[in-house]
Amino acid sequence: MAEFRWSQLASSQDGLFELSRRVVGRGAYQGLTFHEIEARSIISKAPPSTPWFGYSINAYRGCSHSCTYCLAGHTPILLANGRTKAIADIRPGDVVIGTQRDGSYRRFVESVVLDHWSTIKPAYRIVAGHDTVLVASGDHRFLTNRGWKHVVGAEYGPGQRPFLTLNNRLVGTTRFPDPPKENEEYQRGYLCGMIRGDGSIGAYTYRRRNGSPNTVYRFRLALTDLEALARTKGYLAHFGVPTTDFAFLKETDTHRSMRAIRNSTRAANDRVRKLIEWQEDPTESWELGFLAGFFDAEGGCSRGILRFANKDPEILNRAQTILVKRGFDAIIEPDRLPGGVRTLRIRGGISEQLRFMVMTDPAITRKRTISGRALKVASKLDVREITPLGIEIPMYDLTTTTGDFIANGVVSHNCFARPTHEYLGFTMGNDFDNQIVVKTNAVELVRAETEPGRWSGDMIAMGTNTDPYQAAEGKYKLTKGIIEVLAERANDFSILTKSPLVLRDIDLIADASRTSKVSVSFSVATLDEDVWHRTEPGAPHPRKRLDALARLRAAGIPGGVMVAPLLPGISDRPDQVAAVKSAAKESGAEWVNEVKLHLRGVRPHFMTWLAADSPDLVASYETMYPPRRPKKQKPTSESDDNQLRFILA
Repeated sequence: MAEFRWSQLASSQDGLFELSRRVVGRGAYQGLTFHEIEARSIISKAPPSTPWFGYSINAYRGCSHSCTYCLAGHTPILLANGRTKAIADIRPGDVVIGTQRDGSYRRFVESVVLDHWSTIKPAYRIVAGHDTVLVASGDHRFLTNRGWKHVVGAEYGPGQRPFLTLNNRLVGTTRFPDPPKENEEYQRGYLCGMIRGDGSIGAYTYRRRNGSPNTVYRFRLALTDLEALARTKGYLAHFGVPTTDFAFLKETDTHRSMRAIRNSTRAANDRVRKLIEWQEDPTESWELGFLAGFFDAEGGCSRGILRFANKDPEILNRAQTILVKRGFDAIIEPDRLPGGVRTLRIRGGISEQLRFMVMTDPAITRKRTISGRALKVASKLDVREITPLGIEIPMYDLTTTTGDFIANGVVSHNCFARPTHEYLGFTMGNDFDNQIVVKTNAVELVRAETEPGRWSGDMIAMGTNTDPYQAAEGKYKLTKGIIEVLAERANDFSILTKSPLVLRDIDLIADASRTSKVSVSFSVATLDEDVWHRTEPGAPHPRKRLDALARLRAAGIPGGVMVAPLLPGISDRPDQVAAVKSAAKESGAEWVNEVKLHLRGVRPHFMTWLAADSPDLVASYETMYPPRRPKKQKPTSESDDNQLRFILA
């Protein structure tokens, strides 16, 4: 199974590496299997949510990111700008919408795509309320009213895992409609909504000093949002109306700056009037364009309410008619605002607001964003059908900084760390510990990717995914080679490890620290012998790590300790933590940072271990780390999540 999946990955055009050979460890490496691969790249950019480093290098790991291929390529994914993109077209660096637990709510947050994968798997069709249809693999997980669930699974036996049933309800908003086609009818509709909503067009005549009449024609549109202004300018140009832009209003303490476009010719005036005429039998494209233009001109979505404001009853009535025709609950509120302005409001919460945004495609991003909004779902996405399609099709998945994304309106999962190994045909338990992937060309890649003129010289962190000084380093010496290259380049770097093997390179690291910013941190979760044997049976003794830290500090190398992870009821007693801190300071640690336990992506593996090691603690951990309500935390990167993962390993 493992070899099949490796060859499958190696043949993928989007694969990040190719399999070279499989080596069974002997002697000091007995019990380990090394999967030697040729990586395509080695330096990974960290997402903005990771403040302590910008880039990382990991020469040893299971796979770059999560690889549970899940969704059909056409599945629309919600982007941070309020638009959608098919999952097959998503690329690393794209910013999508994920979720984050915040008290009793789950909130939408921006989430950076770290990786994008594809393979071929058997397909299942999932049908839920509001005509929501998803095509996914059986391995994929969706968020339900009863926690994360795989598409298919079993209650007993080898395939046992939580899986969808017809009693479940998916968590999300509503399915995403198709975005509009940006044809000429859409453009005409947009210009009508925008210019009638907020433009100025007219003509007036005055007499010159000699008494002869002179007519002045004027078209002008002034906006604070340049996206809508640029779209209007482009559409007008397409229809033969050139415009010039100018500064209309300077920014002050009370209002933003405004820019405007204009044309003062009679021909343009006549052409614009023709373009914004009401349509007696409008097409669907014209109607969607009109709503988008009117929203950009006079719409907004403040305090969770989507509304339009205008004093012209005709434009409000026409907008309401179109919205109702499209299935929206749209009302014109009876109260008038100053100046006779009235508001048209769409009811139905964030589900209907997202549907409106995707269906009409307004230009102004700030009005479309839902980041920070709470996911309160009034509608029920009850699961109605789970059907195997009997075919294998290309499937795609993403790795994001939040560990999830929104697929056709439904909160969709992606995993980190131990779950990564499952794609390779391994398990997230023992296999993660003894099936080691080795990027044999790591040193050559670092040298190539840090070439002067190609590389910016940013700080590079090692140990964010797996320990750079794990046992494999004694055999392959890749970390040593990487340090040599970074030292040659005078590039800043940091190391996080559990292993005294780092002392092998103490002279090399000390030399590098004289020309660059270099640091070495040790993960020391406990000094308790019993706890160490139970939680880190394969890791070097914590006292040896502290002794190694003392030697590094004596050599002038900056260093510190990560007390990680603190296991409630096992290693987090005040006296236990104080003992680690005291010993760390005695060893010369310049910093000692505590890291609490979190279980994103590794909860099943950890809870299985806990049930065997400390069954009396299972109930309290179920309360502290419930599957449906994980602890509140900021959006995490793949790197910082994997950093804690290897500390657990």
